[in-house]
Amino acid sequence: MTESTEPATPSAQTEWPALPDHLSVDPRSPHHVAAIFEHDIGIRFNGKERHDVEEYCISERWIRVPSGKTLDRKGKPLLIKLRGAVEAFYR
Repeated sequence: MTESTEPATPSAQTEWPALPDHLSVDPRSPHHVAAIFEHDIGIRFNGKERHDVEEYCISERWIRVPSGKTLDRKGKPLLIKLRGAVEAFYR
């Protein structure tokens, strides 16, 4: 009965790939890793969880998020870079 209340076993967590230092949602980016997106990941920026992050870099301490509804000339959302403490994790 105690086994059912415990969190996921370590063997289940070892199946997840390690989160990279730099990751992008855009499949055309060299920092896109498709295996990561098979799992639900979260980004904590300055202590608050963000759901609109398009790209992050932990070592350089920045994230890129869309700037409202503004689009660039190719029809992609215009991204702005925010600097601060970045933490990536699996949910």
